[in-house]
Amino acid sequence: MHTFTAIFLVALLLATATRLWLGIRHIGHIRAHRDNVPQEFTAQINLPAHQKAADYSSAKTRLHMAHAVIDALLLLALTLGGVLQLLSDWWAERLGGDLAFGMALIISVALIVSAVEIPMNVYRTFVIEARFGFNQMTPILFVVDLLKQALLATVFGVPLLFCVLWLMAKMGQNWWFYVWLAWVAFNVLVLAIYPTYIAPLFNKFSPMENPELKTRVERLLTKCGFKSQGLFVMDGSKRSNHGNAYFTGFGTAKRIVFFDTLLSRLEPAEIEAVLAHELGHYKLYHVIKRMLLIFAVSLAFLWLLGVLMNEPWFYQGLGVTTPSTSMALLLFFMITPVFTFLLQPLLSAYSRMHEYEADQYAVQYSSASDLMQALVKLYKDNASTLTPDPLHSAFYDSHPPAALRIARLQGATRN
Repeated sequence: MHTFTAIFLVALLLATATRLWLGIRHIGHIRAHRDNVPQEFTAQINLPAHQKAADYSSAKTRLHMAHAVIDALLLLALTLGGVLQLLSDWWAERLGGDLAFGMALIISVALIVSAVEIPMNVYRTFVIEARFGFNQMTPILFVVDLLKQALLATVFGVPLLFCVLWLMAKMGQNWWFYVWLAWVAFNVLVLAIYPTYIAPLFNKFSPMENPELKTRVERLLTKCGFKSQGLFVMDGSKRSNHGNAYFTGFGTAKRIVFFDTLLSRLEPAEIEAVLAHELGHYKLYHVIKRMLLIFAVSLAFLWLLGVLMNEPWFYQGLGVTTPSTSMALLLFFMITPVFTFLLQPLLSAYSRMHEYEADQYAVQYSSASDLMQALVKLYKDNASTLTPDPLHSAFYDSHPPAALRIARLQGATRN
């Protein structure tokens, strides 16, 4: 066996086994606490709601575990199973070894991966989400969304792919830096046009009409020194009963968006507190910090790819006998998650730190008790488990567990 093949198999086995082990731990921990609402939540959440959240979280975790196995098998089939090499040979016979070959190869693999993902998305939407009363998506809307996503991938993804492959072929040894610049520019472009041109393809955005709430929100924005293009309500209820609020865009294109489901469940003071939390992310530069981190990591990865693509063992160890720039790009980004999986807790911890910071910002401009009430309602309405396994949470959760988050806010209230 090739040395790198053995390293890859060990890394894949370790990552997949860890994902399954974490899932088993999580389900076991949830079941152990299923019949008792945590003491600090008994006044707001009854036992049936707590048990619904436990069952919903367990169902999602089982699907995640199945996803882990399918991902591993698909990766093995594409690499050591020879599917990538077969695709490479097939396209090389018809297109040669130019840019058309590279684009055809990568798009073929993208279609295979998408074909595997669709059944899992169907199960998630029409079985799990429907079983627990969250799904509002119709089969027709599901198909329309897929077609729109495919259109966007064609309009934006195909030109980006062409640009990347052209830069890899024409820019010499430092191609990775020029590709990085193109990648950064592409992300900035998408962020700029998303609120106005992309998001409306999937949802309807209406100006906020509730005068009392609008006045309250605008007063908060003035107090925080935040200017936006407008306050919008999104018809999230046509796909799901989950509720949320978010910022989108940057510069003069900033928008504040509330799900209609969120507005229907929270009191005006609670909505104000949720908005103050979201404002905290903006005012504390969390979005910019995360973008800079992503850009820095992508630069390092592209440099590493520039080194690996010249090494025969990189291809041979992954079952490929005909190296190419497009094949190197495919292989690298397919196996990177395998080798970086154990770093996931660091990224999750970084995200949770930002959530705590945004909470602290929120209590400076709104009521901590209102924020706590809003969070508990959202945990209940979204069926988020109150008793996650601590280790599973450390790996995956971008937000702190409910008990820890509420405890910090209670501390802020006492202070």
